[in-house]
Amino acid sequence: MAGGPQHVRAGRISSPHGLDGSVKIADAVPGLIVLGAEVQVNGEDRRVVRFSGTEKRPIVRFSGSSTRNDAEALRDAVITVPRDEVPELGPDEWWTADLIGCAVVDGDRAVGAVVGVLPLPSCEALQVERPDAALLLVPMIGDALRSVDLEARSVDVNLKFLGEDAE
Repeated sequence: MAGGPQHVRAGRISSPHGLDGSVKIADAVPGLIVLGAEVQVNGEDRRVVRFSGTEKRPIVRFSGSSTRNDAEALRDAVITVPRDEVPELGPDEWWTADLIGCAVVDGDRAVGAVVGVLPLPSCEALQVERPDAALLLVPMIGDALRSVDLEARSVDVNLKFLGEDAE
């Protein structure tokens, strides 16, 4: 997306693993955290120097981290990768960073804005903040999402499918 965020979220460090500075990664985006990859950890440039585990539950060590204390200092840090190093997405695929801030509508009716994306066991769900109502979760499935227009910064949802009164 032109003018969008320059980095894409790749995961979050959950906890240390062992004594050598390695960490467990939560919410990992498969294929973005790989051995040798240049990433940012809370905005600081790092290189992945060790990789084990799986794509969805990796265990990694970053350059500059060689002890358990180093790893502990990284707990809850966000990992991002430069946008120009991420693979192209297919149709109907979007990076979370590109959806944050999009206006959410149901046809011509304003609903709110995307404030986050929640990974669920069966799919991801948009977290939509509404001005006068509770947070709305919109599963990223065809029946709930009519369209996403990143250029217009708009997401069209089907409130009736979601059990909401579409008026």
